[in-house]
Amino acid sequence: MLYQPHRFKLWMTSLLRFGLYLSLALGVFSAHSAGTTTAQDTANDVVAVVNADPITRKTLADESLRRYGDEVLENMVNRHLILQACNSQGIEVTSTEVREEISRVAAKFGLSMQAYLQLLQEERDIAPDQYSREIIWPMLALRRLVADKVQVSQQEYDRAFLSQFGEAVKCRLIMVADRATADSLHQQAVAKPDQFASLAKQYSEDESSASVGGLIPPIRRYNGDSRLEDAAFALRENQVSDVLQLGDQWIILQAVRRIGDATPSPQAMPSIREQITDRIRDEKMRGAASELFVNLQREAQVVTVLGDEAKMNQYPGVAAIVNGQQVTLASVAAECIKRHGEEVLEGEIHRKMLMQALRKANQVVVDADLQEEVERAAISFGYIRSDGKADVDAWIESVTADSSSTRELYFRDAVWPSVAMKKLVEASVTLTEQDIQKGYDSAFGPRVEVLAVVLSDQRSAQKVWEMARDNPTDTFFGQLAEQYSVEPVSASNMGKVPPIRKHSGQPAIEREAFAMKPGDLSGIVVTGDKYIVMRCQGYTEPVVKDMAAVRDELIRDLMEKKTNLAMSLKFEQLKSAAEIDNFFVAAKEIPRVANASEGSQK
Repeated sequence: MLYQPHRFKLWMTSLLRFGLYLSLALGVFSAHSAGTTTAQDTANDVVAVVNADPITRKTLADESLRRYGDEVLENMVNRHLILQACNSQGIEVTSTEVREEISRVAAKFGLSMQAYLQLLQEERDIAPDQYSREIIWPMLALRRLVADKVQVSQQEYDRAFLSQFGEAVKCRLIMVADRATADSLHQQAVAKPDQFASLAKQYSEDESSASVGGLIPPIRRYNGDSRLEDAAFALRENQVSDVLQLGDQWIILQAVRRIGDATPSPQAMPSIREQITDRIRDEKMRGAASELFVNLQREAQVVTVLGDEAKMNQYPGVAAIVNGQQVTLASVAAECIKRHGEEVLEGEIHRKMLMQALRKANQVVVDADLQEEVERAAISFGYIRSDGKADVDAWIESVTADSSSTRELYFRDAVWPSVAMKKLVEASVTLTEQDIQKGYDSAFGPRVEVLAVVLSDQRSAQKVWEMARDNPTDTFFGQLAEQYSVEPVSASNMGKVPPIRKHSGQPAIEREAFAMKPGDLSGIVVTGDKYIVMRCQGYTEPVVKDMAAVRDELIRDLMEKKTNLAMSLKFEQLKSAAEIDNFFVAAKEIPRVANASEGSQK
């Protein structure tokens, strides 16, 4: 057989990929059979391959640490503090206890444990093991640490019982923010108590109660502000209270009637006592646990090494020291990967694709390119110094102020990819005089003012069109829009919609609209799954009549739009053409049986 270079290349690529698959399989098998591996063993594991170019676990660990190391380390330090406190008192929270607590929480929402964990994953992006390890385990551990300090007294039980089953007062309420208004309303209410409901409806600023004449839920003892409760229980039926200040509001109460005690049956009392006692204990435990955790943090000796170059040289491989106990950099990296690895790896795959494309196109991204892109972004968002140049520092501060992003990450994750994509498409992006004319017509040219009815089916559209033809007035057409249009803007505005401009991306509508004269009725325009009938009201005057006055601005805007479109298309082409093997995601999807020790803190 003759030598064929392209076949040899394909064979080598297949061989390499097979070798990587084999390495992964052996790595997974070894990890499960041996139980543990060292950082050195796993440093060069391949987590993904992009066009035969591997991404190692070390790269994934480094990039995950770069983005999430500080956040994850803080959480791990807090868990270490709790674990150390548990160890000092011989307390252990088992995986069984963790699972039982999750099941109990799920039952509160009427869900199975599996359904509840799936909901957390989908709605809050919290994985089951993360929820067990970072939320449930610390909570249970803190409760165990303070359990012997939390007792429920008889007085506490009696107060809670009265708050649930004791006597109550049904009241009406007037709430206002001004004392003078409150005094005036109080005088009127005292003079005519039977008018209290009318006054509440007319003047009370508490909307939920004002709509029902000031009625509020019954007031019981030990449920809220004692001043409010004392005032309510001091009133006779129909009596009006003095003006009370609660926070920045002034309130007036009127007693409607007394509601007697609710006396549970003797058979229900043991269950009620248990429920009330558990609730009080839980509330006290939460408070005691929070106080204990604050004390643990205050008394801890924590040396943060991660991010401090001098300390990282002094303590190699260490992320933090908590009361003399080291938290290794490898453990923080593993935690970062567990939480954010999929997201970070996707970014690294895209970076690898761009780097490969740049090499293939003989393009490079240099610091001057990055600086130019940042200056362009700053100017486009209005960050300009008095000398007319870009205020780069202010711009970067604004994009990093409300997140955990840093200047380094901004350049790495936003600026570099943008510059790389522009390098890849800049030669293909051109602007013709026709493009400029279209841009001018779209941005500054005349627009058609129309009334429109949007229908969802042909039959309704035909019916509306015939009625509009038979009664050709704006008023009647507006009524048709109000009655038949399925589009909220036209229905609520008697058919009035924003003026239609040229080259807006809706060619069928544009052709019909610009072919009409004032008073004309369009045909039925079909676009997507909608049917549109329009009535022309006239044309707007061009915003700018001299294109030369806005030519430079137009060119900048159009070039940016065409470049962004070309970048988007190019990126999709790179993704569709790339051979990507994501072993990390594949490994996460392999079902596994939880070990008996999972869920407990190690």
